[in-house]
Formats: sequence, C-alpha cells, structure tokens
Amino acid sequence: MEMKFLWGGALFLLGWLWSYLFIRQLMFNFLTAYPLIKKMHALNEELIAPGASRYTTVSVIVNIIFAGLTLFLAIHFCKTYQIICFAAGAVLAFVMLIPRTKPGFPACFDIFCSGYYRFVPDDELRTAMYNKKLGEMKSRLKAMGVSGTFIPEFKS
Repeated sequence: MEMKFLWGGALFLLGWLWSYLFIRQLMFNFLTAYPLIKKMHALNEELIAPGASRYTTVSVIVNIIFAGLTLFLAIHFCKTYQIICFAAGAVLAFVMLIPRTKPGFPACFDIFCSGYYRFVPDDELRTAMYNKKLGEMKSRLKAMGVSGTFIPEFKS
C-alpha cells in the first residue's frame, strides 16, 4: 500500500512537471508569442522578421512531439491510479499557469522580449527589447513612426 502512495506521488509530480514544461510552452506560444508577432506585423511588416513565426512554429511542433511521447509512455506503462495521479498533477499545474501566460503578465512579456529580440532588424529597438526597457521600446517605435500598441501597459 505504501508503494502505491509513493508511485502516486511520483506520478503526480511527473504530471505537474509535464504540464509545466510542455503545456506552459504551448500556452506561451499560442497566447503570447503568436499574438504579439501578429500585432508587430500588423503595425509594420519590417518590425519583426518572418523567422519569428517559423521559430515559434518549430517550438510548437517539438513540444507537441515530446508532450505526446511523454503522455503516451505514461498512459501505456502506468496503472489506472497512476494515470489519475499524473492527470491531477497536470491539471493542477495548468490551472496555476493560466493567468501567467498572457502578454499582460510582466514576466511573460519579458520572456517574449528575451526570446524574440533577435528577430527585430532595428538595432535600437532590438537593444531595448534585449534590455526589457519598455520606455525605450515605445520611444523608438514612436521615432520609427509606428504605434507601440503591442506593448502592454503594466500596473505599478
């Protein structure tokens, strides 16, 4: 009986980790990266390189493959109570991550800037994104004649 609790706890943790690693990245890609890239393209086609969308698409494909493989292994080799523990951990992590994967969340926008600054052709804007300086980003966009509407307003 004790081993069932240990295995259940281990698979709960594994489910939480699975959701944190794979589902969080997929949520970031679909809720933050693609929408911000689309907004940047809508403002000016040359504001961000087309490679940003390809980079995100590759990330989505790789995550789906690894998440599916891990899920297949968990379902194939685990008993029913272990699968339930795995699912409970995954759902808990998913619920915890929902509010933290939108562009309006400061850490999520920082992650976008850290990952996608290299796709910005303009040197000053790229440097501002790299340093995560929202004021500098807005002033550079204004100097370029582009609205900075894709940059979220964070509450102090």
